[in-house]
This record gives sequence, structure tokens and C-alpha cells, in this order.
Amino acid sequence: MSIEAKYSPAEKEEKWYQLWMEKGFFNAKVNPDKEPYSIVIPPPNVTGVLHMGHMLNNTIQDVLIRKARMEGKEACWVPGTDHASIATEAKVVQMLREKGIKKSDLSREEFLKYAWEWREKYGGIILEQLKKLGASCDWDRTVFTMDDDYYRAVIRVFVDLYKKGYIYRGLRMINWDCEAQTALSNEEVIYKEDGETVSLYHVKYQIEGSNEFVTIATVRPETILGDSAIAVNPKDERYKHLVGKKALVPFINRPIPIIADDYVETDFGTGCLKVTPAHDVNDYEIGLRHNLEVIDTINLDGTLNEKCEVPKFVGKDRFKVRKEIVKDLSETGLLVKEDQMVTRIGRSERTNTVVEPKLSLQWFIKMKEISKTAHKVVMDDEIQLYPSKFKNTYNHWMENVKDWCISRQLWWGQRIPAYYYGPGEEDYVVAEDQDTALALAKEKSGKPDLNLSDLKQDEDVLDTWASSWLFPITSFKGFEDQYFDSESGKIKKGTNPALDYFYPTKVLVTAPEILFFWVARMIIAGYEYLDDKPFEDVYLTGIVRDKQRRKMSKSLGNSPDPLDLIKSYGADGVRTGMLFSSPAGNDLLFDEKLVEQGRNFANKIWNAYRLVKGWKTVDNQPDDVNAQAITWFEARLQQGLNEIEEHFSTYRISDALMAAYKLIWNDFCSWYLEWIKPAYGDPIDQYTYNKTTDFFRSLMKILHPFMPFITEEIWDDIKTQEDTYLIVSAWPAKKAYQEDHLNDAALLFELTSEIRNIRSQKGLSPKDPLELNIKTNSSEKFDKIKSSLEKMANLSDINFVDTKPDNCLSFVYQSDEFFLPVTETIDVESERKKLEEELKYTEGFLNSVNKKLSNQKFVEGAPAKVVEMERKKKEDAEAKIKAIKASLSTL
Repeated sequence: MSIEAKYSPAEKEEKWYQLWMEKGFFNAKVNPDKEPYSIVIPPPNVTGVLHMGHMLNNTIQDVLIRKARMEGKEACWVPGTDHASIATEAKVVQMLREKGIKKSDLSREEFLKYAWEWREKYGGIILEQLKKLGASCDWDRTVFTMDDDYYRAVIRVFVDLYKKGYIYRGLRMINWDCEAQTALSNEEVIYKEDGETVSLYHVKYQIEGSNEFVTIATVRPETILGDSAIAVNPKDERYKHLVGKKALVPFINRPIPIIADDYVETDFGTGCLKVTPAHDVNDYEIGLRHNLEVIDTINLDGTLNEKCEVPKFVGKDRFKVRKEIVKDLSETGLLVKEDQMVTRIGRSERTNTVVEPKLSLQWFIKMKEISKTAHKVVMDDEIQLYPSKFKNTYNHWMENVKDWCISRQLWWGQRIPAYYYGPGEEDYVVAEDQDTALALAKEKSGKPDLNLSDLKQDEDVLDTWASSWLFPITSFKGFEDQYFDSESGKIKKGTNPALDYFYPTKVLVTAPEILFFWVARMIIAGYEYLDDKPFEDVYLTGIVRDKQRRKMSKSLGNSPDPLDLIKSYGADGVRTGMLFSSPAGNDLLFDEKLVEQGRNFANKIWNAYRLVKGWKTVDNQPDDVNAQAITWFEARLQQGLNEIEEHFSTYRISDALMAAYKLIWNDFCSWYLEWIKPAYGDPIDQYTYNKTTDFFRSLMKILHPFMPFITEEIWDDIKTQEDTYLIVSAWPAKKAYQEDHLNDAALLFELTSEIRNIRSQKGLSPKDPLELNIKTNSSEKFDKIKSSLEKMANLSDINFVDTKPDNCLSFVYQSDEFFLPVTETIDVESERKKLEEELKYTEGFLNSVNKKLSNQKFVEGAPAKVVEMERKKKEDAEAKIKAIKASLSTL
């Protein structure tokens, strides 16, 4: 077929994606004759649209799955979306508000009807957007975490863990989101990277029965009205005389004890700490130690209640009260001073509102025991983290793991399967369904006449992460009745073909910020239910930031729309642009120029193919020049393939792309094609042409995981009759190659570049042939490349000389001197300056090599090959310095 002058991404991308889907190339099935390679997608929120983080994460997954597919593995990439309790409920409430409907006016069933309508309308948007990127997911396996089978699995696990004693209900200090009005786990509380600037207020409390005052420092004066004590360090001499006395809470004059506790830091603030057990985690612990009263003055919506004892504050928002109470403290002379300080303020990951610590009756999972295996397997590298630096972070979290608050005060989500039959704290049962719950309630209560109307199910739903932690298992229906043994609380191995075949998955690609939210918990679930890891490796991507290192966000306006980028640069350009600067675990500094570079790369490949397609052929054997070019590129292709495989083996995906990029742009397009290119109008021999198209096919295979669309388009034109579609073609096999061929070519390229540079610097036409004279002790190495050098550098002749000819331009490479006789007079001073600069640089280089070789630690500790390379560098530099000095002496 004729190939268009310009590559048009949009048309080609639509065409090929549709064909891949129609042919079923993304679909995976159990095949005992093939090695499985499975990945589960980190399910994006059903509320979400594609952002730059999704682009990076899913591009990496697609690269890995496409390569595995070409390697002949049964490649299964499971897509899905997360129901995202808090975020989705907020979206539905907003939609209802726009319709003039309040959530409080609806029943649970009515609200959920609206929620499902919203999900049906908007929930699949992000998956459709991923198709534009080229994501080759097995769409037939798409999972939604509120699907009926997934819902049942989550409930089943809750009941099982309750039976095992891991789940309990208790009154604990939790993180409360006043906007979403729900509890949060510790991991759902986020902190700004550089902290936040707040006011530190120094407030006086009068000592009861005296004119003495004690000063405390607080950033939360609105909680003063809930104080239960003032604490000082028992070793603090300043306050020893006050311990056992009482202070008066400002405005309400309620007496509170002054206590001694080691928690108080003598050098922070004033050394006196106001203790408010209802509104601070650490204060709550102090309160337990000293049996202090718990006075909860803040409502669930963040307003103050009657317990604050100041009527004018009741019903007002906590932050409004803060301003008013500071004003009142100032007017009464109780505000000593106000300082500015930077501190960490916990905010809700979903709503960004400041989290309120509150005592609340919630459901928890005991984490210490259940997480032991998950901790060990990562530390022992049974599951490998890439990059490994995140092991320390993982270790710290697992060593300090706290019980997980899993209940959320929402309606959208998996409803907690606890059923209450009476007013007592223990008057409840936990069961997978109402009928089982009724039977258990009759037994536990001793009331055989109980009926379903006497049961009231818990109003709360489970934390979203308490469903997504099952994703690798539930993606393959692991908790269905026929596969789950409720007696042992384990999944029966050997009963579920898909689970047995695809689990554990090969690799999880995700972001470091959910290493604990999701990754650790999936590992816990894997060992709890299958005694096996959920994945072999975890590849942790970095955060996508702008050029100023700011995290991309809508509010900053620094996050481009990925679909707009695809429209402008093509999916292949965007994919490569994202990967050009995204080493594992390090943040990606996104620059649109990188995407432009990706598009330019696509254009380069297209134009290179058009060049080759335009050559006429003649039925001849190759001459020595073309034969040498072919021999070199065969070796270079194998060397490049080895480099790429090495990068893939350690998930250096960006490095693998750069290796492919250099192999194609630098080696194939800039050197090989230039080397074999026939003179204008002349034909090329058929053998060389065939080898070149063979090389093109191999390069398209190597590049396909990164740039699937343009490679499939070129492949469609270049493939042989025996070839199938590129997406399912065999990945190139590694073969042995000879380093000598690479070394010969390296010399050729170096000399060609030097001669071209001299032509450019001196204004010599590249069309005019030059004579090259070489002063060397070993002419044999030049004999191998003589014909190729004459063509590449446009030389009329190559001669070997003992002395420098008159009136010539010169350069030095390694220990050899090269001279280009010219007709015009040489500027001696200019030549001297150039050689002196080269001498200075080479002496500096030699000095750095000598330092390395004089370091005994380096010589003894580095691999022998590395040390040998450094010694070779030293030898070459010394020879070059000698040659440069010889050239200078002739000037």
C-alpha cells in the first residue's frame, strides 16, 4: 500500500483499537500451555475522569501487559472502578441539591436509587477514556466494587473476620470528617507537605482561690470549653507547687485539676498543656491515665453544642467560634499573646476539611496480628517493592500499625452486616443475610419469638478500602459460595480455574501514597484467605508535578486535560512523553515539551519508513559498505535488546523506553540509514533492502508496548504473509553478537563526527570530498572501516603518514592524529587554542580517573570489569595527551 506523507494519529488510533477489540486480542483465558501474566488495575474512583496520574500509571501497566502478550504469555489486565463511598455520595448529594432535593428528605432506598442512576450515567467515563490511551485491558472482566458478587464478597469477609475475632465494635477516638459527616481511618487523613501556618494562642487560666495564673499555649482555643485538666511535666520545677490544685476554665469558671504527666514537653509552648480528652487523641490517652471527664463540645457537623456552657457559641461553626473566643479572651485580658507557627494539620483526603478528633462508637479491625505475615514477606523480599527505598516506609507503618476504623456514616457502600435486636451494647449479631441473622439473634437473646421486623441493620457502610483490599481475589470471583470454605475461613484452592491460574498476579503498578491504604491491606487479605501473596512485585510510580515541582491540581490550573493532549499529540506521543522522565518512585516533572518530543519521535519513525519505502531496488548482493552496516546493526540491535530487557527486569520502564528511543533515532535513523542510503536516484541492492525491512520489523516489535498505534500501522504495511498482527507477534529473541562489530562502528562514527564538525566549523561544503591523513601505530583497525568512512565522511582518499602535512586541519582521537589538507591558509593560533582546550579537558579527565584508581576502596570493592574499564580510560587519556602535545609541538 502507499504510505501517506504525514502520520495522522486520531484516525489510526480509532481504527486499530477497534480492530484489536473485535479480534479479542485483549481477552485472556485459562491456558495451561501458556505462562500466565496478570495485572489488576488500581481501580479509579467511579467519580473520576482521567488525570495525569492515571495516564502515567496506566501507560506503565499497558507497556508491561503488551510486552508479556508478545512474549507468548497469557496476558490478563483486569480493569475496574471503585465505588468511592465518600466521593460518590458527595457527588450525588450535590446533584440532588441542584434538583432542590435534600438527602435528609429521602429514605436510604430512595437515595441509593439516585446513586445508582448517577453511577450508570457517569461511572464508566474514565474507563472509556483509558481506551483512548490504548489500554489493552480485558474489558469483559471489568469489575465494579459494588457489583452484586463483589458486594457479597465484602460482606462475607466482614462476617468471617468477626467470627475470627479480628473485627470488633468499640468507643474509640477516631478522625471525623465534619463535611462528609463520617469517620475516617488514620490513612485517610492527609497533611500538607510543608505544613500550615497557624496561630498559637497563649491563654491565662486563674488558679482557684488565688490571684495566680497559669498560661497555656493552644492552636485550638474553641476547645477550651471542653477542657478537663491542665497537665505539667512532673520534673518541671516551675509548676511543681501547682500540681493537685485547680484552675478555672475561662468564661465558665469550671474548676479543673492540675495534673502531672510525662507526656508534657517542658520546652514546648509554656510547659503547661490544656487537656481536652474529647477533642485530641493524646489528650484522650492522658484522660484515660488520670480518669478525667470527657466533655464533647463539638457536634458531628462541626458546630458547638450546649456542653460548651456558653449560649452565644451554641450552633456556631468551630472556626467561627475560634475567632469570637479569641476576641473575647483579648477583651478580658486572658489572651497573653499570639504567635505564628508552622504545624501539621490533618485534613480529610476526600473533602479537604480539617479533621476533628472525636470519641465515637465505630467498627474496627485488629491489625497487629493479622498484618504480621504481610509485614514479613515484604521485608524478606518475597514481595519486592520497586524502588526498594519504600521498604523502610512500609516497615515503619507496619511496625506502628493501629487498629483500622472501617465504619463510615454513609449510605453508598457495603452496609455493615450487623443486626441489632435490643437496646444493650451487645444486643447484636453479625451475619451475611437477614435469615441467618434472625436465627443467631434468637439463639443469642434466648427469644425464639423474634422476627425479622425486630432486627435493625447497622446504618453505617464499610470504608471503601475495606472492599478494594479484596480486589485481586474478587477480580477472579474468589469468594463465591463454591470456592469459599466458611468453616476454615479460607478459599479452597484447586476449585476456581481462573483464580488458580492468574493468582498471584505478576505486578501491581500504583502510587506510593496508597502503599498502606491499599497495597499492604491487599497483602494482608491475600495471606488471610489464600495463604499466598496477591502479586509478586509492586512498582511504585512517582507523583506527576509541573516544572516548578508543584503537585498537579485543578485549583492551581497546572494540570492539562489528558484527552486534549491526545488530540494534539496522539496517544503514542502522550504515552512516550509521560515515560520520558518517570523513573520508578521518583516524581515526574511534567513538561508538555516531552509530549511534543514523543510526537516528534512518531514523525521521525514515519518519515524513516517512508524513506525506505521510496528506495528502488536492484537484484545485487551488497557491497562492502552495506555489508558492514548490516553486520553492525545486527550486533547493535541485539545489544539494545539486551539493555531493554535488563531495564524491564527491574521495572526501569523509562530507561527501557530511552534505550529503544536511542536505538531507533540515533542508531537506526541517524547512522544505519545514512550508512546504506544510496545516492540520489540510485537503487539499493535487494539484500540490503530486505535486511533493512527486517530490522524495521524488529524495531516495531520492540517499540510496540510503548507506542502501539504507529507501530501497528507500519507493521500492517511491512509484515510478511506469515506475520499476524503486531499486538500478538512474537517479541524479538535475544541472540549472541560480537563486540568487535560495535567497536569498529564506534571508531567509524567518532571519525565521521569529527570530520563533519570540522566542515561545519570551517564552512567547508559537505559535498566537496576531502583527503584524510592518519598518523598511527596501528593502521589495521582503519582498514576495516576505510570504505565506510570514505562514504560517510565524503573522503576522496585515506592515507597513512609519519609527519603532519603542511596546511591542514587536525584533530586527535585516542592516541592517533588526523589531518585534513585544505587549500586555504590555516589559522595557527585558532588551531593551537583548540588543541590546548582539548588538552586541558583531557588532563582533567585523566585526573578524575586517577583519583578513582587511587581509591583503594573502589579498586577492591568495584566489579573487576568496572576497574578494568577505568584503567582503559586512563591508558586512552594518556595516549591522547601525548598525541595532542605532539600536534601542538608541530604548530
